[in-house]
Amino acid sequence: MNIDPATHRLDSVRYVPSPNHDLRPRDERLELVVVHGISLPPGEFGGTAIERFFTNDLDPAEHPYFDEIRDLRVSAHVVIYRDGSVTQFVPFDRRAWHAGQSRYGERTRCNDFSIGIELEGTDTEPYTAVQYEVLGQVLAAIKHAYPTVHAVRGHSDIAPGRKIDPGPAFDWGHLASRLPDGLATA
Repeated sequence: MNIDPATHRLDSVRYVPSPNHDLRPRDERLELVVVHGISLPPGEFGGTAIERFFTNDLDPAEHPYFDEIRDLRVSAHVVIYRDGSVTQFVPFDRRAWHAGQSRYGERTRCNDFSIGIELEGTDTEPYTAVQYEVLGQVLAAIKHAYPTVHAVRGHSDIAPGRKIDPGPAFDWGHLASRLPDGLATA
């Protein structure tokens, strides 16, 4: 798995463009990867709801929760599903709208300098072995293409009190064993 330097996209995954992105601030260096967890509807896996959410095509009448999130405009760069399949929604050189109000160290507005990766899952159910394997591959590709990236954190780490994902079911030790050199978790 590699990142095409011309398109800033993974070369071997499905690409579905999300409209929910914009330019990063000028001369902003990528430094951080933020790991998220998502399931739509909450607690349910499979289907196309995540893709439809990130492309603003989710029918609010389909599920009561979808009506609650109908006006949200969010995205991630990449989603890794339970079966290990990957979809990219935003090129890595663009600012995806994944972190919201956030802080990493002394810096705020983490979307400006981070890459957002969603894992299909919940805060309480273990993520799959293949998701950790694929996440390690994606992180290796990111580190190779963007050497300034040096940290991987959970959404809960950059938005404490506001977010809890990827949650206690995420095994940071398992991920740490798959990280490329120069990339660290908390």
